[in-house]
Amino acid sequence: MKNRDMPETGSRRDKRPAVAAPLKDRRFPIVGIGASAGGLEALEKFIKHVPQRSGMAFVIIQHLDPTHKGIMPELLQRATSMAVIQVTDRLRIKPDRVYVIPPNKDMSILHGVLHLMAPEAPRGLRLPIDFFFRALAQDQRQRSVGVILSGMGTDGTLGLKAVKEHEGVVIVQEPASAKFDGMPRSAIETGLADIVGLPEELPEKIIAYFRRAPAAVRVKPFLEEKNQSALEKVAILLRSSTGHDFSLYKKSMVYRRIERRMSIHQIDGIDAYVQYLRKNPVELKILFKEMMIGVTSFFRDPASWERLRDQALPALLASRAAGQPLRAWTAACSTGEEAYSLAIVFKEALQRLRPKAAALLHIFATDLDADAIDKARQGVFPANIAADVSPERLSRFFVKQGDGYRVSNEIREMVVFAQQNIIMEPPFTKLDILSCRNLLIYLDAELQKKLLPLFHYSLNPGGILFLGNAETIGSFETLFAPFDLKSRLYARREWISRAAQVDFPVSSPAVPAAAKAQASRPAANLQSLMEQLLLQRYCPAAVVVNDLGDILYISGRTGKYLEPAAGKANWNVFVMAREGIRYELAAAFKKATRQGGAVTVKNVKLGGGAPRVDITVQSLSEPAALRGMILVVFSDVSPSSEKKGSEPARPPAARGARLDELEGELARARDELQTTREEMQTSQEELKSANEEMQSTNEELQSTNEELTTSKEELQSLNEELHTVNAEMQLKLDELSRTNNDMQNLLNSTDIATVFLDNDLRIRRFTPQATKIIRLIPGDVGRPFSDISRDLIYPRLNDDAREVLRTLVSSEKQISSAKGRWFQVRITPYRTEENRIDGVAITFIDITVTKALEADLRERESQVLNFLESLPLLVWTCRPDGACDYLCGKWMEFTGVAQPQLLGYGWLNQLHPADRGRFKTLWEDSVAAGAAVAGEFRLRRQDGAHRLFKAQISPVRDAQGAIVKWYGCAIAEGGGGGTEAAGS
Repeated sequence: MKNRDMPETGSRRDKRPAVAAPLKDRRFPIVGIGASAGGLEALEKFIKHVPQRSGMAFVIIQHLDPTHKGIMPELLQRATSMAVIQVTDRLRIKPDRVYVIPPNKDMSILHGVLHLMAPEAPRGLRLPIDFFFRALAQDQRQRSVGVILSGMGTDGTLGLKAVKEHEGVVIVQEPASAKFDGMPRSAIETGLADIVGLPEELPEKIIAYFRRAPAAVRVKPFLEEKNQSALEKVAILLRSSTGHDFSLYKKSMVYRRIERRMSIHQIDGIDAYVQYLRKNPVELKILFKEMMIGVTSFFRDPASWERLRDQALPALLASRAAGQPLRAWTAACSTGEEAYSLAIVFKEALQRLRPKAAALLHIFATDLDADAIDKARQGVFPANIAADVSPERLSRFFVKQGDGYRVSNEIREMVVFAQQNIIMEPPFTKLDILSCRNLLIYLDAELQKKLLPLFHYSLNPGGILFLGNAETIGSFETLFAPFDLKSRLYARREWISRAAQVDFPVSSPAVPAAAKAQASRPAANLQSLMEQLLLQRYCPAAVVVNDLGDILYISGRTGKYLEPAAGKANWNVFVMAREGIRYELAAAFKKATRQGGAVTVKNVKLGGGAPRVDITVQSLSEPAALRGMILVVFSDVSPSSEKKGSEPARPPAARGARLDELEGELARARDELQTTREEMQTSQEELKSANEEMQSTNEELQSTNEELTTSKEELQSLNEELHTVNAEMQLKLDELSRTNNDMQNLLNSTDIATVFLDNDLRIRRFTPQATKIIRLIPGDVGRPFSDISRDLIYPRLNDDAREVLRTLVSSEKQISSAKGRWFQVRITPYRTEENRIDGVAITFIDITVTKALEADLRERESQVLNFLESLPLLVWTCRPDGACDYLCGKWMEFTGVAQPQLLGYGWLNQLHPADRGRFKTLWEDSVAAGAAVAGEFRLRRQDGAHRLFKAQISPVRDAQGAIVKWYGCAIAEGGGGGTEAAGS
């Protein structure tokens, strides 16, 4: 039921939910969420508002395209900090996680472990939500939660019934907020929904419900005297409101139902709930519905139904006289599935046995819930009954109607539905079958001991009692013998012990209806007695018929004028009219219906010496309740009237001639009438033949309609899957659009000209900066790159691009333009996400300024080198590690050794052997310490003589203080670089 008054327990909707208080029990609830078309948006809202560490696990069953790779976990992960996992086989469920069913799989659960199975039903007929909800209800019972969100069809409705039956929680999205309201509306129409709300509100309500610690996990609080008193008060309120007494139902069941309502309304004490009931009559009706336990399905426990069909029904049929119908009573039938199941298995049993005489079964189906009985009478069920009813049974015993099925007429006509309180009202009797399944388990032992003898009384000797799998006959072995104990089929024993007394239901202090009628009847007076006597003795016989002549009401003694026709019973007044008045009655009836008013035919002879009769036929227009009906009155003609109405006496000869003439005319009229009747019979046969052809055509059209309906279901399923895929693709498209915008802004911000070419070197895309280098316009997309004129002096650009495509090795060159600008052109392979080569990307980086700086640096370097060469010193430079990388020309002139031999540490080899080791150690220590060094050494001249030099080597540091270069210079003792001595 809708519940808009629950207190807010989480954060505001526009913020991330706060951390929820963890549930106290280590066994955590598992929330099954079913969705279809339009469900992705609802799922995102639901998951986004689940608090962190809620202590619950969430399993999502979404209708997915079986041929499409599922990306739902990726999409939902953006809306929650919980881990979103696509289910794999045998995956154990853990709290605070979201599990998503993979495409083309059915999913079940056993002991908290998810199992994947290949779907049995073809595409378009699958019901994965029902399948999982049923398994969830059986596995988790009170800790199962069924949530239905947006979607088309009815998938999930039957699964919710199983959740409710096992005392789980049923929650449904508000239909007005769903993109497709088919599934939410179907779930709400069952009357099983505990909470209806917006997707973003539902997580808070689920947490609030379980935080109250439902009665199923407590230690029997109803045993306390205080709670027992409150329970009795609830029973009194229910009896006062509905007239039904629940005091003899099992206390544990009643308390659990009450506890559920208390949890939904967040009421802490049962005393407070009693006060709430007294102030809210609507809640009393809801609680009454909660007590009804209206959970049923077709062929529940299929093996038991098979034994009933194959063993019990054949035994009953064999024991009955030919043509004698069987009688059955289905008690607590709910919405009729069990009663119709009984009718179907009876038809199947007849088909197998093929008895010589026709066999009938009259089924009386009753329930306490008037709404359930009304729905049962309609005989219309959702499409997902296909999970319980085989395709053969669906095609034979059901008719496709809209989005569901309707039981066929032959099955519907076998069942009579009525509202009945089995505890307080008399039972049906002389029964051959009594089915009372899954009712006794909710009643206490005292009431069970009252009902079982009553069932025994209602059954014929040898009659079958059919109970639920969890029910037995208890200590009443003297009343019933096991027929098939495993299937809970029992046969009535003919002998009954004296101890088993039948306690017939008596409505509590209510006055019997007969007594009420007697008490309310006014005291008889002389006038009423006389009117009654006159009506009985002197009022003419009459019947009231419809426009076809079918008798609706009979007044007085009509046996003189009407008699039952031989053969099949027929209550048509023309068929029942005696031969003498049949033709006159038919003519007067047609005239009265055609003209309106009253038509009287006088002095009609009944035949065979019987008295004459006046027939009056009147079309009724008042009162309104009789409008459209026809009144037929038969009035006997008295002998005196006959004489008065007869002709004056004539001579015998004249009277004989006149009589012969009239008899001749009568014979001719009868011949004409007979001819007319024969013609009408011929026309009737032709019409019958045409009707048969129309029926055949209708059957063909019905078959075509069924095929179209199947195609419609498949297309609807495909539409739901495509809608889900479309929603996923839309999210992906939005993501790609954002990524494209990011890349576009990135390319624009780097100010790098870029051109993308495909494998045929046709232009695919380019950045605005590329138009400054290559004459490109938007219309050039798709044109060969070689057709576009450009300022670059790079004739081999296309050839280099093809070479990159061939070798997949990037190319990088510095190219000048006709305007004197320089560009670094880089050509790289264009790789897709799947690592497939799909063209090349060419980037043009303007390096004109860099080239100018490079030329300036080279010019300055040349000037510095010329300056160093002009100095009368030996000059050299070393890298940070101390290895020499440059020596001036005077080194080579003085030593006569080529520069390559002096680089690195080769220059130390030109020192005098006595100085070489000392200066080398001094130099290495200086490099290690990063400090300048000064010293003397003797350097070998090119003629082999040595000359003394004073040397100074100093480090050059960058802004961070790191050494980037060593500069050294040496001057010969006595001045100069020693080069003059080298020449002497």
